[in-house]
Amino acid sequence: MKRKKLSTYIWEYKWSYLLAILSLFISVSLDMLAPMLTMHIIDDVIIGGNLTLLPYLLGGILCVGVGRCIFQYTKEYTFDKAGSSIASEMRKELFDHIQSLSCNFFDKNNTGELMARVKDDIDRIWNTMSYVGMLVIEVIYHTIVVLFCMYSLNVTLAIIPTCAMILCGFIAVRMERKLGEIYEEISEENAKLNTVAEENLAGVRTVKAFARERYEIEKFLSHNKRYYDLNMQQSKVFVKYYPFFQIITKLLPMIILLLGGRLVMKDIITLGALGAFIEYSNNIVWPMEMLGWLSNDLSAGIASNKKIQKIYNEVPAITEPANPVILDTVNGKIEFSHVSFHKEDMHEILHDISFVVEPGKTIGIMGATGAGKTSVIQLLQRLYDATDGKILLDNIDIKELSLKQLRQSISLVMQDVFLFSDTITENVKLGKREYIDMIAVRNASKAAQASGFIEKMDDAYETIIGERGVGLSGGQKQRISIARALAKNTPILVMDDSTSALDMETEHEIQKTLHELQNTTKLIIAHRISAVRHADEIIVLDNGSIKERGTHEELMSRQGLYFATYCSQYGAPNRKEA
Repeated sequence: MKRKKLSTYIWEYKWSYLLAILSLFISVSLDMLAPMLTMHIIDDVIIGGNLTLLPYLLGGILCVGVGRCIFQYTKEYTFDKAGSSIASEMRKELFDHIQSLSCNFFDKNNTGELMARVKDDIDRIWNTMSYVGMLVIEVIYHTIVVLFCMYSLNVTLAIIPTCAMILCGFIAVRMERKLGEIYEEISEENAKLNTVAEENLAGVRTVKAFARERYEIEKFLSHNKRYYDLNMQQSKVFVKYYPFFQIITKLLPMIILLLGGRLVMKDIITLGALGAFIEYSNNIVWPMEMLGWLSNDLSAGIASNKKIQKIYNEVPAITEPANPVILDTVNGKIEFSHVSFHKEDMHEILHDISFVVEPGKTIGIMGATGAGKTSVIQLLQRLYDATDGKILLDNIDIKELSLKQLRQSISLVMQDVFLFSDTITENVKLGKREYIDMIAVRNASKAAQASGFIEKMDDAYETIIGERGVGLSGGQKQRISIARALAKNTPILVMDDSTSALDMETEHEIQKTLHELQNTTKLIIAHRISAVRHADEIIVLDNGSIKERGTHEELMSRQGLYFATYCSQYGAPNRKEA
């Protein structure tokens, strides 16, 4: 997904920005009109004695005040609304882009960093596109108008604030360069701080179980200290340069008063013109004071934009063809043909894996931890692509299929159960929410041996479970996960060590349910012999390769790895079993 440029977003909201900028111009212009009215009150009314002009001039000042209120409100509201809309779109598109990236991206990037990009960095860009952007335009236009008014009154006096502005601009550029470097580091450390906090909050029970509170607090404090130090560096830069703005802005009106007073005494300018000039000099103080602050915020926005651009530079490793094959019906035939797989900068995980599972049949996959069992499932779902060989679904290479159809054809019960902080019903419906009714939810829960404990809860299926299923036992979470897979009723069912937390009796009942799914192709990954012994074929992986294959009886008779696993779980078999 190609990122839209900021200019594209602005163009989409061009009418809002035009209204906001027009309101800004009118507001600033009215503000610049006030000193001229003051000049006429001094020269024509107070000194000239023309009292007939006073009501008109006072009315003019009142109109200027009311007009500024109206157009200032319109300006700020319109800028904020446009900026909020752009930020909302940017956040959605960034989140969509992150969702489109393949698993290898998430292998390299942690959750805390991505959260910082989606939330904090978009917020900074939002600030730049609304409030800060508005002030930048206002400062520029305000400065142009105030200088024009000053030069129209007296060129000699106007040179002084012009020189002051050039000096302030030079200081602001120097400060912005310093702040830009620091903001890069602040953004990085903010992501690390988010990661540490997110990991500790998600794993708080593990932290407590291992009495690691002190260690984790110290780790958090070390990152917090680094974040503090970087912000102090930012403050030191700001404190170093900001006094120059203060000195210049305080001295400017005084210098103009002294020099302007001499010009009044020489009758070069009127007293009213001097009064107007002093008002303009006070008006030009504001933009100069804002330069440092705006440079600060613009640096933050630029740094955040660079961070987001890095994510947009990432492209999905897994893509589907422009014209994917769409199967009328997925029967569920699976074939791995000489499949090998390794990730970036890693040793080979799978080597020359070949097997065929006919529709409605069951294959069991066993092996020690790290043998590559889960990688088989990840390749089947195209979370990763095989390095060599082909994977076929109904005799079609899965690379030619639509990713949506491929993944919607597979129900997966993962080894690491993930439940969302929602009702049990919504967790079971996950994946086909619009198609699964309450009857299907209840039937799937009953088949997964989950209905017993669910219906004993106060709100039954409408019970809201905590984040990641907190409050439920491991076995309860696994049964809800199995119910979720059964409710989808897909042609392929994958069980990735999904009964490890269940007692033998519950596992036996679930095995009976699986056996009744005659039209469903089943891939069962397990460490327990009981989970795979009735499979049509069992393959045993060792170091990424198939070391043994066959039925339960055939593997037992060979007395190899499968036989050794059986002995470790059940003891030496008697003659009949062997």
